[in-house]
Amino acid sequence: MTTSQRTWLERYAPQWVIDVEHEDLATSVAEQPQLDLDAIFGRSGPVVVEIGSGHGQTLIAAAEAKPDTNFIGFEVFEASLAITLGQIAEHHRTNIRMVNADAVGGLRHLFTQHSVTELWIFFPDPWPKKRHHKRRLIDPEFVHLAGDTVVLGGTVRLATDWPSYAEAIPEAFATDPRFRLVDTTRFVSRPITKFERRGLEAGRVIHDFTYRTIAEG
Repeated sequence: MTTSQRTWLERYAPQWVIDVEHEDLATSVAEQPQLDLDAIFGRSGPVVVEIGSGHGQTLIAAAEAKPDTNFIGFEVFEASLAITLGQIAEHHRTNIRMVNADAVGGLRHLFTQHSVTELWIFFPDPWPKKRHHKRRLIDPEFVHLAGDTVVLGGTVRLATDWPSYAEAIPEAFATDPRFRLVDTTRFVSRPITKFERRGLEAGRVIHDFTYRTIAEG
């Protein structure tokens, strides 16, 4: 990390990074008491979770547009986390909290059932080689976890620029009857990040998916 990034991390982490218990790996999340979201934000309100928040561009834009919504970003890279904290401070966005940990363990251990209003996964690591597809985040197990986490009528928004991933996402969501695909147009509140720009510059098509949970049966 740069000197500025270390400064942001040291200065702002105590305010805006949620302290969680880890397992052996630094980014893993151990089983622990679930988060009291009202206490963390000092208020109740809709909760949006972004997985892989990068440098925080999407979180900052969304938090500015919806000041009454509580946002939580999961980011495993400390340098990216530090940049986001700097942006939170610059934009005075007190409705954002960060978690420096793996989101799968986070969803499993930190949230009560059906407590998240929206879950966002924009441009997850595509693991483009076929032998690495098993490492992709979006699979039936994750979809089931997402269904347990979001509220009834809640939303999961995704985007990818990799054709094979765009084919795999609907297949994974089809394994859980609680989800319905409701939109495939670009999420208007999502700014163009460096990851999306790279895909566009490479000539790849951006695929968006919006799923909503419904009552089973």
